[in-house]
Amino acid sequence: MAQKYRLEKDALGTLKIPADAYWGIHTERALENFPISGRPVHPRLIEAYIEIKRAAATVNERAGLLAARPARAIRAACDDALAGKLAGQFVVDMYQAGAGTSTNMNVNEVLCNRALERLRKAKGDYASLHPNDHVNLSQSTNDTYPAALRLAALASLPGFYAEAMKLAASFFRLGRRYGKTIKSGRTHLTDAVPVTLGGEFRAYGSALRASLKTLKKTAAALTELGLGGTGTGTGLNAPAGFPAKICRELSKRTRFKLRPASDLQKAMQSQAPAGDTAAALRGFALELGRIANDLRLLASGPATGLAEIRLPSVQAGSSFMPGKVNPSILEMVNMVCFRAIGNDQTAAWAVGAGQLELNVMMPVLAESLLESIELLTAACRQMRTRCVDGITVDAKRCRDYAYRSPAVATILSPILGYDRTAELAKRAAREGRSVIDILDGESGLSKDELKKVLAALRRMG
Repeated sequence: MAQKYRLEKDALGTLKIPADAYWGIHTERALENFPISGRPVHPRLIEAYIEIKRAAATVNERAGLLAARPARAIRAACDDALAGKLAGQFVVDMYQAGAGTSTNMNVNEVLCNRALERLRKAKGDYASLHPNDHVNLSQSTNDTYPAALRLAALASLPGFYAEAMKLAASFFRLGRRYGKTIKSGRTHLTDAVPVTLGGEFRAYGSALRASLKTLKKTAAALTELGLGGTGTGTGLNAPAGFPAKICRELSKRTRFKLRPASDLQKAMQSQAPAGDTAAALRGFALELGRIANDLRLLASGPATGLAEIRLPSVQAGSSFMPGKVNPSILEMVNMVCFRAIGNDQTAAWAVGAGQLELNVMMPVLAESLLESIELLTAACRQMRTRCVDGITVDAKRCRDYAYRSPAVATILSPILGYDRTAELAKRAAREGRSVIDILDGESGLSKDELKKVLAALRRMG
């Protein structure tokens, strides 16, 4: 069957649009111009954009700029889209023209044509309802895109916070469970004074919580929106009070405490809040990756590594070596962290590329930020459920390492002094004996001194 089309016209000419498509000529041109990644714009960004269009229809209606019937039709179209009834219509590639105009027009056209159906009009009957004149009324790509970016990030972050906090809680549980399991500490990857395994686990939980605290504080700036700034932050063609009114409407819908930007031009020029959030996510990724690396070291072996902890076996580790099991989940976590670090670099370049009244690199900034949130959310969930919650411990090996380590001699420094203690540690290493063995009868310590040392060692484990 031959494909059916409708014709649409813009300032550049006429194009054929698939008859069943809700998008229009601006979207069609974007499809021709940007067949780049095959990845459409992030769905969270589209959802945020639709919420903005819905709120704008309400504010414009109350301002007397939009009649009740088309306003209701636009809101109904937004509700249809949010319910998934227009899936597959938001088709613009994530790499597109600067500032996100193609995304804004894709949303405008889809909502307009769905609203036209609600009004019992044909798709493309823009004399009755227009993507720019009605759906985009009192707005510009320049103020809606950064607002949608921020709303999308705000909507994505709670799920991330929940998974990251659950992961931290799992480390705290391990900290309590193994609070008395003595083990060798390691600095410079060499033996150091003993610690407890529980203390190591607790520190991992504390590090994640501290990173989350920084991220939450940073992300609070995303609640300031530049809506109503229109083309250059001047508010041209927007009704009086539009910034505060649309923020109130969006706050009711999203349950975020949104506020209008104190300086609309600054909100359009600077995308620092999004870049700062990407940087805070990078900070979390650095901590998460460091912890994953530690767990891989602690689980290394089983015969020739540290093997102080055992990770759950989740899949075969080799197509060549039968029975080999690798730290697969932690390796995945490391790769996700690398991606989040790279995304922050992309976001930083995008933020710094703003020129004069507008940052045109917002599409790649949005995708980088939203991808980091999405990936880190999933990585935290899988790290917890498929790895950390199933960790077991070889307490005997931990204790043996601790007592065999020459670093145990450090406990003697207050009694013997640094130099004499260093000689004892070197002797233990040279003879392949533990410090405790040497202390037992040939240390030259008085009975009282030996009693103090042995008491201290017993307190360690």
